[in-house]
Amino acid sequence: MLSTIDIQIIKILKKNSRASFAEIGRKIALSPSSVRERIQKLEDLGVIKSYSIKLNHAMMGNGLEVFIMLKIFDGKLQYILSEITTYPEVLEVFRITGPYNIHMRVALRDQLHLQQFVDKLIKYGSPTTHLILSELKNEEEL
Repeated sequence: MLSTIDIQIIKILKKNSRASFAEIGRKIALSPSSVRERIQKLEDLGVIKSYSIKLNHAMMGNGLEVFIMLKIFDGKLQYILSEITTYPEVLEVFRITGPYNIHMRVALRDQLHLQQFVDKLIKYGSPTTHLILSELKNEEEL
């Protein structure tokens, strides 16, 4: 079970994974060495799995983000499971239950790029696309 101090540290790191031990310590009244030890323990336990950055895909030339649900054709599931993670457009991909097998978040240049990407998926199954208008909340804001 995580302590309230551990949860405070996690909240700070979710907002800024580059926060220094000293900065975190000031916010929760702990020494930098104590913060370092707690973070190391959280990493060792697997609570903190990794650190990452959040990119502005529009500024990188991919201003169109969509969710794509994919209902896989019989016999194609194992192939698409290994193939889909190699597509650079795919930001996140999940294997899910229900009428669809795959749910992914994809960043694309424009509608033509979306059409080309959907055309690649059609050989594996039936895709349904949902244009992302805006992001209201993400894990970092929890």
